[in-house]
Amino acid sequence: MSLRDRLQTDIAVAMRGGDTLRRDVLRMASSAAYNVEKRNVRPLTEDEFLAVLNREVKTRRESVEAFRGAGREDLATKEEAEIAILSDYLPQGLTEQEIGDLMREAIAATGASSARDMGKVMGWLAPRTGGRADGKHVSELVLQALASADLAAHDGGAH
Repeated sequence: MSLRDRLQTDIAVAMRGGDTLRRDVLRMASSAAYNVEKRNVRPLTEDEFLAVLNREVKTRRESVEAFRGAGREDLATKEEAEIAILSDYLPQGLTEQEIGDLMREAIAATGASSARDMGKVMGWLAPRTGGRADGKHVSELVLQALASADLAAHDGGAH
């Protein structure tokens, strides 16, 4: 069963069960996918549909931060509940260990040695982590690793 079909089935189940939050969140996600299809003038592939769901989760994570910053815990809690619902449709996330392993492999594969090589490393990583790790988090880790490599290279040349 495709992700789209699963979403549509679950909307119907939520409607029958009176789960308005789940129904509304799934309808919003379905609507977002429909809008992308209309813009692209073609049906979405499974990966593209997944990307739409990831964007929906990312938007809600940003909202949680904004609401917490504004002292609106009630709204932050609602957004987190929506994230939990959407997360059921996303592939299992990568662990910190798996991200670290992939990052080290990317640095080795691209020959990256400084922060200037960030684009090469992220280009290698993106298709391998897509949908399973927060891109912002991955880029922060890569930047730290490359900065450490850059620092080590400068320290090694100073002696």
